[in-house]
Amino acid sequence: MGLALQQLDAEATRAHMPALCDLLMDCVAGGASVGFVQPMSTAKAQRFWEGVAASVAREETVLLVARDGDGRVAGTVQLVLALKENQPHRAEVSKLLVHRRARRLGVGALLMREAEAVARRIGRTVLVLDTSTPEAERLYEREGWSRCGTIPDYALMPDGSLCGTTIFFKRL
Repeated sequence: MGLALQQLDAEATRAHMPALCDLLMDCVAGGASVGFVQPMSTAKAQRFWEGVAASVAREETVLLVARDGDGRVAGTVQLVLALKENQPHRAEVSKLLVHRRARRLGVGALLMREAEAVARRIGRTVLVLDTSTPEAERLYEREGWSRCGTIPDYALMPDGSLCGTTIFFKRL
């Protein structure tokens, strides 16, 4: 699968709204713990992406998109930059979303590597993230991230059941 990466500005984020909503809804329908519970609606997804677009416009978030060979959005990841005053050296990797049709094709790894490259270019030296799935944990470990530990009963899965989250970090 030929993949192309793009960093979206706020206007492009809004222009890609239908594809981004489809991606988020697919991930939630597939059981991903990404901050939403069922039922997931297009309106809920659109509100989320509008918030991301606003954050991108304020230069608080970097949004990266991977497209497949047909130009369809295969995945996204966010680099959250707007942290506390005493943390200008770090960023949080958030919402690594990969469409179910594009899983196990290297989309997640490609997005993570690009997020790290962007972080380096803007002077960030420490990245953090959290995840609730073993598949994602394996990806992060393969990409050189260090596991800090797991917090039990941290959030709800899309079906409403409790899940833990595992915290990772990476020095750049």
